Amino acid sequence: MSTTFNFADALLNWYDQFGRKDLPWQQSPTPYHVWLSEIMLQQTQVTTVIDYYLRFTRRFPGIRSLAQAKQDDVLAYWSGLGYYARARNLHKTAQIVVADFAGEMPKTLEQLIALPGIGRSTAGAILTLAYHQPFPILDGNVKRVLTRFDAISGWPGNKQVENKLWQRAEQLLPNRRIANYIQAQMDLGATLCTRSKPDCQNCPMQHHCQAFALGTPTAFPEKKPKKAVPQRQTHWLVLKNDQNEIYLEQRPQQGIWGGLWSFPEIDKAEDIDVLCRQRFHINITQHQPLPHLQHVFSHFKLAIHPHLLQCRAEGIADKDNGNWYKIEDSLTLGLPAPVKSFLQSFL
Repeated sequence: MSTTFNFADALLNWYDQFGRKDLPWQQSPTPYHVWLSEIMLQQTQVTTVIDYYLRFTRRFPGIRSLAQAKQDDVLAYWSGLGYYARARNLHKTAQIVVADFAGEMPKTLEQLIALPGIGRSTAGAILTLAYHQPFPILDGNVKRVLTRFDAISGWPGNKQVENKLWQRAEQLLPNRRIANYIQAQMDLGATLCTRSKPDCQNCPMQHHCQAFALGTPTAFPEKKPKKAVPQRQTHWLVLKNDQNEIYLEQRPQQGIWGGLWSFPEIDKAEDIDVLCRQRFHINITQHQPLPHLQHVFSHFKLAIHPHLLQCRAEGIADKDNGNWYKIEDSLTLGLPAPVKSFLQSFL
């Protein structure tokens, strides 16, 4: 096992030559920009995040502009990134920081992890990259680097394995260039120590890496034990009126696609006419089933069966959480990715 100094020294030397230094959030590593990028990068690839980050920061250049925005606006700029609880928590945290911390991100681990959507690793990234305090992080890239370096067995999502990784991450922290060191850990995992086909020959840790010595680097980290992915289904009511408008309603704040705009849904197709009469007080003049869609979430698969339903707009009485929209206007709302793609196909 390598010493702390050797690990950090080798990593920083590699970073100086090969580390990533041109990512947009690295150009102004304020606490706001670090926090935003870390939240966006959860469960999402860097190449996907870049465009979203640039668009989001143009609209919300600082924490105050984010706090003052409507949630609908925030979700609209997040639309397509998925895991929408991240955007709702981002908005809530911005409001708390403005109200309770005069618009400045807290500088302690305890205060940061008390905020919605900020865990220990994200807090560590803010404290390290923005405030240059010596805290470890443990995102997916760092977990992969450390499990291979020490050949740590077990799935990192297991609490005992995770605790071991946190302990090791703390042991390896250097007493200099802490921001560069943390960035270097992430870069190594993203560019060389990748999930499949790691580039061990160019890795600065090769001679100290136990997984490489064993000849099985891709065996670490161990994968999450597989479970059968449940399949669910729903039916979309794509209501269309004589003015060529479609009806969308805002989903509840909690649950899948919380706070986003989508079509009314129903579990059984045979109940569509009854629902339209009883809830919306409308009669369907034309009913056209459309090809079904499949959307995969992290914990289940959703089979979506859209039904194009021609009707008259003035019949709908319950509009507290819904409204009629021209399709091109609806695309400015916060929409789940499959809803947005579906609507774009109508243009």
